[in-house]
Amino acid sequence: MFDELILDKMNEECGVFGVYNHPGTPQFIYYGLHALQHRGQESAGIVTSNRQSFTFHRGMGLVTEVFQTKELEQLRGTMGIGHVRYSTTGASSLQNAQPLVFNYHDGQLAIATNGNLVNATQIRRQLERQGSIFQTTSDTEVIAHLIARSMYDNIEDAVKEALGMIKGAYALLIMTNDKLIAALDPNGLRPLVLGKIEEGYVLSSETCSFDAIGAEYIRDIDPGEMLIFDREGMTSKRFTLQTRKAICSFEYIYFARPDSDINGINVHLARKRLGKRLAEEHPVEADVVTGVPDSSISAAIGYAEATGIPYELGLIKNRYVGRTFIQPSQELRDKGVKMKLSAVRKVVENKRVVMIDDSIVRGTTSGRIVRMLREAGAKEVHVRISSPPVKNPCFYGIDTSSREELIAATKNVEEVRQYIGADSLAFLSIEGMLDAIGRERLDSSHGYCLACFNSEYPTEVYDGLLIGQNREMIQVGEE
Repeated sequence: MFDELILDKMNEECGVFGVYNHPGTPQFIYYGLHALQHRGQESAGIVTSNRQSFTFHRGMGLVTEVFQTKELEQLRGTMGIGHVRYSTTGASSLQNAQPLVFNYHDGQLAIATNGNLVNATQIRRQLERQGSIFQTTSDTEVIAHLIARSMYDNIEDAVKEALGMIKGAYALLIMTNDKLIAALDPNGLRPLVLGKIEEGYVLSSETCSFDAIGAEYIRDIDPGEMLIFDREGMTSKRFTLQTRKAICSFEYIYFARPDSDINGINVHLARKRLGKRLAEEHPVEADVVTGVPDSSISAAIGYAEATGIPYELGLIKNRYVGRTFIQPSQELRDKGVKMKLSAVRKVVENKRVVMIDDSIVRGTTSGRIVRMLREAGAKEVHVRISSPPVKNPCFYGIDTSSREELIAATKNVEEVRQYIGADSLAFLSIEGMLDAIGRERLDSSHGYCLACFNSEYPTEVYDGLLIGQNREMIQVGEE
């Protein structure tokens, strides 16, 4: 994938969107998924129900590529779920595009999830020994098999039983012919929010999608909570009382859209605070501040405001570069970053530039951008990162390399500085990051996952399984 090779970022997980009890369900899901496009660009899908049967369509590509007028007109029903995908487990192929749809003893079943199950391989092997036949390589299918094999006739009890067996991160939407169920893992690692539009309910990975359809935000789903929507309305249940909030800190740093609110915290304002705290911890004499578009712009503005150094658009993103790009030679690959980003010579020429970025994963792109700024005439390039060094892989639905490929895991700050060719380099501290995002929310019910920074994973770690899954993620990223 072009973006993976060039941007050298943690890739987004997935996005889910659901509607219950509204005649505009297909159109609402389309616009909701479009607002969540940043969370996954490989495939998109929508399943709707008229309370008797499903209609659905899935395809590879962006939402606007997969769904045009004909596909939307074929979708019928007043309830439905949708999904945009970036593959972390399971290959990037149509068979793994979600929502997954199944026939089971009580009718039809559709599932869409954002996250990653850390014990999926173990459960899958056990189910296969017991006779289950899997149609995909997605860990989401494990959930469907657990539900189908349950001894409970009631779908709610079957889902609750399945959730008690899986471990990891999941913001989950499950739909039968006449019910919609939402659930969030016991750590709340992925965001999931509830909204309302007229007499209908809306569920989404981010609040920004509510604005796209005119829905009213109600609240965030709690860790370990299961919501059931049926003819009786909405019912909230707990599938576990053993919860500990640990939302992914990178939702605030990089993944979520700036206009989204997560746990009552606006993402843009949180990123500005990250930039301001970064300026307090690591000031530098310079002439101009610029951010790597788009996710680092807010932090760059915060850094500039705190230091008094002017903020300028020193780097411009080309928004018309395709998502995939065949690169037949190393020379073209090296030049590829210039197709995605370009430096504004008149802004950086003969200037001491502070380049703000949200993270450094492998370091390759950071080095290319530093060289680009120098080629545009920058006298000095000082790199400031609005997050701590990423030293550990993520196993909860984010595509990161193995630990050996994370540059901060094998090099100290000075060695990373030399590798990327910057005049200086500094990262935000973990303490500074927590203060900036909102430390007052770090209590028994609110907290952040910091595993990629300090290796403290919020769930059980299955060493052999995690290593195997991580290798699979790397293979997917290289396709």
